Amino acid sequence: MKGLIATRLMQLVAVILIVGTLSFALMYFLPGDPALRIAAGRYGPDMMDNAISDMVRAELGLDQPILVRFLSWMGDLVRFDLGHSLVTGAPVIHEIGLQLGYTLWLAVTAFVLSLVIGPVAGAIAGLFPGSVYDRVMLLVAVGLRAVPPFVLAILFMMVFGVTLRWLPTAGFGGWENLVLPSFTLALGLAAMSSRVMRDAMMGVASTPYFIHARYKGLSDRAVVMRHGVRNASLPVVTYLGLQMVYLVEGVVVVESIFAFPGIGHALVHAIIARDVPMVQGTALAMGGLFVLLNSVVDLMCLRLDPRLRRAA
Repeated sequence: MKGLIATRLMQLVAVILIVGTLSFALMYFLPGDPALRIAAGRYGPDMMDNAISDMVRAELGLDQPILVRFLSWMGDLVRFDLGHSLVTGAPVIHEIGLQLGYTLWLAVTAFVLSLVIGPVAGAIAGLFPGSVYDRVMLLVAVGLRAVPPFVLAILFMMVFGVTLRWLPTAGFGGWENLVLPSFTLALGLAAMSSRVMRDAMMGVASTPYFIHARYKGLSDRAVVMRHGVRNASLPVVTYLGLQMVYLVEGVVVVESIFAFPGIGHALVHAIIARDVPMVQGTALAMGGLFVLLNSVVDLMCLRLDPRLRRAA
């Protein structure tokens, strides 16, 4: 356990350094003058002129060499200071603290829903391979995986928000605003986890210990729960670690479409406004979220497989 925590902490430091450096460099090499965009965001396009843009450039230090600005940012990062937004002037860490809570709600809800939908459907298909249900689930999984998240999001908005008027399509005012974006993310995750669970359960069902459990007179429910689900869940949980990339990427797309006030939505707006500190801060937060979710997956694997705990 201590080794796992130490490894994840080192990964977190590496993610911070790599993501921070890349986001700084990419924002610097974007075409256009960032001072003009920031000034336009502050004072409006009608008030723009060269004097105002020069004032903003000097105020924010955008006239300094890139190396000086980068070293200054790294020094602030060591002191856990992410700076201030170039547009609003608010501390970046305060903005991220507000937005990250919404993103965590969305990511955790989508993750839990995917665990409820995907493995359950896959386990049933694995117990009856080749059946009509198995073939239908294959078509559903392939279709959901092939459809981009933004297409699924727009479809949900049109059906459940515009046509049926059951759920809100934008913003955040309560649990109702979580339903559509979380299901949009969860279905993409569940599509592949269901197939992994199906193959794992099919393999477990053919093992001697599973067959012997049936011969002992245990009910089908007891056999599946005691000897099937736990042994088949390990590859599913391991695969979920790879799906964290899909989840973190999907957060950016889904939050932008549903105007969900999370970290992904803030990242898109910060890029448009050329707000470098906000871009760096939100990118670092998303990288940290990726490491955190992978750590949760590793802990779940340790809980499911005693052999991994002994090896650790």
